[in-house]
Amino acid sequence: MAQLWGGRFTKETDRLVYQFNASISFDRRFWEQDIRGSIAHVTMLAKQGILTDEEKEQIIEGLQGIRRDVENGTLPITEEYEDIHSFVEANLIDRIGDAGKKLHTGRSRNDQVALDMKLYTRDEILELDALLKGILQSLLKLMKEHTETFMPGFTHLQKAQPITLAHHLGAYFEMFKRDRSRMKDIYKRMNYCPLGSGALAGTTYPLDREYTARLLDFDGPTLNSMDSVADRDYLIELLSAMSTVMMHLSRFSEEVIIWNSNEYQFVEIDDAYSTGSSIMPQKKNPDIAELVRGKTGRVYGALMSMLTTMKGIPLAYNKDMQEDKELVFDAIDTTKGCLALFTGMLDTLRFRPKRMEDSAKHGFTNATDAADYLVNHGVPFRDAHGIVGRLVLYCIEKNIALDDMSLEEFRAISPVFEDDIYDAISMKTCVEMRNTIGAPGQKAMQKVIEMEEAYLLTE
Repeated sequence: MAQLWGGRFTKETDRLVYQFNASISFDRRFWEQDIRGSIAHVTMLAKQGILTDEEKEQIIEGLQGIRRDVENGTLPITEEYEDIHSFVEANLIDRIGDAGKKLHTGRSRNDQVALDMKLYTRDEILELDALLKGILQSLLKLMKEHTETFMPGFTHLQKAQPITLAHHLGAYFEMFKRDRSRMKDIYKRMNYCPLGSGALAGTTYPLDREYTARLLDFDGPTLNSMDSVADRDYLIELLSAMSTVMMHLSRFSEEVIIWNSNEYQFVEIDDAYSTGSSIMPQKKNPDIAELVRGKTGRVYGALMSMLTTMKGIPLAYNKDMQEDKELVFDAIDTTKGCLALFTGMLDTLRFRPKRMEDSAKHGFTNATDAADYLVNHGVPFRDAHGIVGRLVLYCIEKNIALDDMSLEEFRAISPVFEDDIYDAISMKTCVEMRNTIGAPGQKAMQKVIEMEEAYLLTE
């Protein structure tokens, strides 16, 4: 059992206790961050005269050798080590001897693991941001293609007013754009280096924490050593942000599932992103969308677990905090996987514009526009509302759309209607009349698309 402690103990740790306490099975994933942090640490120690330049070069060469061997698979990370820190240090000592025993000078596992977790999280935030940018690029491409694809907009899952598919997809663009903003906020807020905090109260060595922070691309050192080793706020923030990403993906998935149903038939999901039934040969199931929707709860669970873990912990470090890793690792893997898969599904979706427009026409989505027509011809809005309500009842009885009514039928309910009513309630007119920024009209959408393109070019 390779451990970084044990001098004051008179007997070996119970095997079950060792296994329960060990974290190598999951913290092995930040071996690269551990080596990166260690190289920065010894570079600073040599600068301060705490290590000699020769010792620094020996240690860095040894660490780089470990990095190469792990990368090429000749040095496996096995469970004989308690954690990734003991794996790196034990292998370093085996390779370079006594100089390797000086690696941990001026450092505790508490500030070391805090650094590794921050470095790892920082790397993962950049990957999450890249995936979010990818889904935004896919959405923007679809928005450009569908500025004149008409469909019903919904409230309460009831057809409400006509919109364009570009407008509908643009709503998700805004959601994922805010998700990117949250990621950037977390990165900025967490980007301070905890190394040098020691176990909780710093060290007596003359460390240059500002220098270490610069070497690792942090904005500076953390300002309170106790908070540095006890802080997991940034992980809670990340779990919260990923939960919001998953919520947005889940809402979108729900709509794809509905649109893919036989009743709607707005889209067809590509065969590569569908599955079949073991008993019903006609089935083509939207399993990817359903799994994304289902895995959302898994990320929510990680957030609640982390909040629960942290809520009763006194300062400073406590072993409970080891529980952060599996939760965060799984949530990151889940969110990244869902973003990648959903983007692939989105890129291969086939929309059915005629079906979508027919659905809008037969859902009385232009009823509000018929009322506005009456108002523009001098009818008080409340009266116009009542007149169009009677029109809708008439259409339901006849099983027709407003567009299918003859002028005589319109005038039988209100003599105010003239031939221009048909233009007023056409899908194109209904949409184009809403032409301010943020509305579905083509001119408005083109302006929004230009703004979103500019955003993607600069962010």
